[in-house]
Amino acid sequence: MKSTLRGIRRSLGIKQKQATAILRDDLFAMLDQLGHQRPKDIRDRALLLLGFATAMRRSELAALNIDDIEFIPRGMMVTLCRSKTDQEGQGRKIAVPFGRTRYCPVTAVKAWLELLGRTSGALFVCINKHGHILERRISGEAVSLVVKSSIANAGYDPKSFSGHSLRAGFATSAAHAGASAYKIKQTTGHRTDSSLSRYIRDTDLFTDAAISRLL
Repeated sequence: MKSTLRGIRRSLGIKQKQATAILRDDLFAMLDQLGHQRPKDIRDRALLLLGFATAMRRSELAALNIDDIEFIPRGMMVTLCRSKTDQEGQGRKIAVPFGRTRYCPVTAVKAWLELLGRTSGALFVCINKHGHILERRISGEAVSLVVKSSIANAGYDPKSFSGHSLRAGFATSAAHAGASAYKIKQTTGHRTDSSLSRYIRDTDLFTDAAISRLL
């Protein structure tokens, strides 16, 4: 069996297909296409900003409840009750400070909750084609559809993007901005630098290329 699998890997290669990272400027381009009146736009703005700020997986975003959000003087605290690497449900908290740009995740989530008008239940719910807010929680697949439609509206080819693009985009953007691996892991939940490194994309191979120091 092992010999067969090695033969398959040699024939097909072992390179994994990775979702394209949504970097900060990409995110801003997506948000620029959203309006301020439609319930879907208000929900999607909160979903995209919270997804980027917390680097959550799509299933984790979909599973969030209103009770998992706590607003504090410095921003908000998000409690992730269960994740892919926390099957026992010990949970962990992710700090989301107020944004320094016109797009603030804390403000966006507050606006969505005000429109939602509920104090418990699912944080992100479905909205029908008439703009009516439903009781039903969105799915992980719905998160991916929001990402793909938003990136397409911003003028990008959506084929290589998925719900995972927000998580990879946070890790990559934070690394490019000079954040330490320790601080990035506090948000993403990765336990080792090696596991985190798989989420950081080489978006510009020319930046600080080794050969530039030689020739």
